[in-house]
Amino acid sequence: MEYPLAYIKYLYYFHVDRDYFECHEVLEEYWKDHGMKRNSIWVGLIQVAVSYYHYRNGNRKGAKKLINRAIIILHNSQEEIEWLGIHYPEFIKIIKDSQDKMLKEQPYKAINFPIKDKNLYMICRIYSEKNSINWGNPDTNTPVQILLKHRWGRLTKNKNSV
Repeated sequence: MEYPLAYIKYLYYFHVDRDYFECHEVLEEYWKDHGMKRNSIWVGLIQVAVSYYHYRNGNRKGAKKLINRAIIILHNSQEEIEWLGIHYPEFIKIIKDSQDKMLKEQPYKAINFPIKDKNLYMICRIYSEKNSINWGNPDTNTPVQILLKHRWGRLTKNKNSV
């Protein structure tokens, strides 16, 4: 199976850099470039990433809203999720567990997708090792540039103008 490069990048950013904002960027561009519908699997994956961006940054309301939307799309996408090399039942369980933790306002903890395609997993591992970062990074020391990515440009611009 050959996967879109945007998807490989999404998986890398999600599991290695834990750069959920960048996950959103790469898949949104792919989704728009291919004229897909708003209930596309790609939108569900984008929503998972953005939900985790908000969750980690303490925006519980935004995190819950997006994980709820993602579950609606992903719940009805078993064939597509399996086609993307992910073990569907385990993936849905992880996402629903995440939703439950967000609803209970439990602290953020990174998740990993259950990749069942061994070739996809090896591609992702090799890519992460090439960049000297471990696949499945526990996300205990994420740089502020990633944590606040959507605001980082404004923050550094304001700091430099002082």
